[in-house]
Amino acid sequence: MPATALIGTLLLKNSGLVDPKQATLVFLGLGVLVALAACQIWLRPPALAALEEGRRLIDTIGWTAVLPQMLAALGAVFALGGVGDAVGELATHYLPLGSPLAAVAAYCLGMALFTAAMGNAFAAFPVMTAGIGLPLIVHRFGGDPAIMSAIGMLAGFCGTLMTPMAANFNLVPAALLELPDRNGVIKAQLPTALILLAANTALMAALVYRV
Repeated sequence: MPATALIGTLLLKNSGLVDPKQATLVFLGLGVLVALAACQIWLRPPALAALEEGRRLIDTIGWTAVLPQMLAALGAVFALGGVGDAVGELATHYLPLGSPLAAVAAYCLGMALFTAAMGNAFAAFPVMTAGIGLPLIVHRFGGDPAIMSAIGMLAGFCGTLMTPMAANFNLVPAALLELPDRNGVIKAQLPTALILLAANTALMAALVYRV
């Protein structure tokens, strides 16, 4: 599935076969069909096995299946409401952001913290990018917006690993596995999340201004 989406997006995005704005989604859907066909040929399950297992999985996960989409929409609402501008104003007033490296550190840490509060990096991204990423890293210090966005999302995902707000990732697995500690998944992921956050911050600092 990832290979089909990547290859299709890179090679056929501007071929005229699909809308360039929807190319990734189209080829991701095509990848699903290719994967299903491969599984049918390889494993020979019953014809409706994929649909039945999908229904069973959604029944098990329950309402948290729609949580990422809801939180992402909430992030867009926050951005339209000016939360990003408020965050940027607070950051510039109370944080020493006079250097490019300080701006990167504030952006990556802010992405992780806001994601932990919201439960989803897609909700944190428009707020932190409008408040710190674009005005400081891109406009003031001349950073690459593509690199900033890609690594910034990875920094945000570190926050996802550390919060019960990401219920579909951290609480549902604990419930399905019947762990005695409902926060056991978060505790196991915490050291990795902190190491990855530091690594993403260092990676952005090394790459984002090399344009």
